Amino acid sequence: MQKLLIVFLILSILTSSLYAQNKTIKGRIIDDNLETLPSVSIVINDKIEVGKTDTNGFFQIEIPVSTKKILFGSVGLDPAAIYLVDECDEIEVVMMLRGTYDFIALRKVDNLRMKRFKQLPELHKEAFEKGIFKTEKACYTQEFVPHYTKKQRQKK
Repeated sequence: MQKLLIVFLILSILTSSLYAQNKTIKGRIIDDNLETLPSVSIVINDKIEVGKTDTNGFFQIEIPVSTKKILFGSVGLDPAAIYLVDECDEIEVVMMLRGTYDFIALRKVDNLRMKRFKQLPELHKEAFEKGIFKTEKACYTQEFVPHYTKKQRQKK
């Protein structure tokens, strides 16, 4: 009877850990001037805040294994949406400072932002060379989110 109880306890512990599979993601966030960013919000599923960066831009979060998209946002910065690769557990992100574009069409603003966005991999490499980041290349993909879309043009 005692052996049966022990086997039952072991099986229940193993099955409960299978259902609650999380992974730990660590990393650092800097801006496009290679300055650290404190208090950047980290969001999954478009609404669940799972953490913030510390005063040096470092963070450590627990997320479900099924999560593939993480959003980073803060005042004065363009939000960054990254898509994880399965082996990725160390994330180092360069975020773009949000600028003010007065009296410019949104399409032109997106063109200017896109030029800066395309420089992010080079900035990541530069941060690695200066010892700010641990990896030379990002292990995730980042998508550019434009302010102007074709749907807005069709409404006019």
